[in-house]
Amino acid sequence: MRLELAQAKAERIIRDELERLGWQAAGSASHGKRDSDKPGAAARLRKETTLSVKQIAARLHLGTPGGASVCLLAAMTKRTSSTQPPSTQGHLET
Repeated sequence: MRLELAQAKAERIIRDELERLGWQAAGSASHGKRDSDKPGAAARLRKETTLSVKQIAARLHLGTPGGASVCLLAAMTKRTSSTQPPSTQGHLET
């Protein structure tokens, strides 16, 4: 039951992301495995669902799980660093 809910949520997220990108239902297959928009969708799936990297790679056509993992890590690191406030280390307030 829990697995079915996770898969349904993943499909909803994928549908939302494809719609946001303006792609058709089979859109992720028609775009290259290193398309610049795919890592963002993969990062959202990884963050909001319990899907494995292997499942995400297969569903979004990201290539091998190992390559998808590197791409996903880079996207998640980029997303995290862009949402954090700038560091104040080394700056003294006067």
